[in-house]
Amino acid sequence: MYKKQLTVQRILCLAAVIVSAIVFVYALGIMTDLYDALYDTMRNPADVFQTDVPGSIVYYNMQAFNKVFLNYSIVLILISVFLFITNTHSRRKYYIGNYAAIGVFAAASVYLTVFCHIYIQAFKGQWKQVDFAALKAHSEMWGTLYTESTFWFDIHYLVFGLLLIVAGLLVYNAVWKYKLMKEEDRLLEEGRRVLQ
Repeated sequence: MYKKQLTVQRILCLAAVIVSAIVFVYALGIMTDLYDALYDTMRNPADVFQTDVPGSIVYYNMQAFNKVFLNYSIVLILISVFLFITNTHSRRKYYIGNYAAIGVFAAASVYLTVFCHIYIQAFKGQWKQVDFAALKAHSEMWGTLYTESTFWFDIHYLVFGLLLIVAGLLVYNAVWKYKLMKEEDRLLEEGRRVLQ
């Protein structure tokens, strides 16, 4: 049973690093369409209200959030690497550091998911208020991107869904490990009693 559990914990620790990297890539990409479609609509970067496309201020409104999101995603990667530093991926018996690494990763995953979901939904609402007729006219005149897609907003469900699944499985794995360790301790104690 331990062999199966050890294989699962290795896979989950690797999955934590991979999904954290996916969150980082998402943080890098979320502003792509907004930049390509809306940046050139601003006539005067010093006054973001001077625009060819009403509602294009969403691009500037998202920048502070995106900076924080990017920093948080880097921290998430470091936390996932902490699983390997504490040997959570290979340790037969868990110690307090292993449980702490799993707990911190799970807590950070839940916090980042809730934080980003709230802001991304709000910015999606702002994106829908863009004057798309004016954006299309601007795009045709200047050869810039025209899109009404909410792809970069909607994909957060998949990205953070994967993050929460991996975090949940890591917690489940820690509980499974704890039960196996207790069972092993019980069997060793019974073995000692028989030898006495």
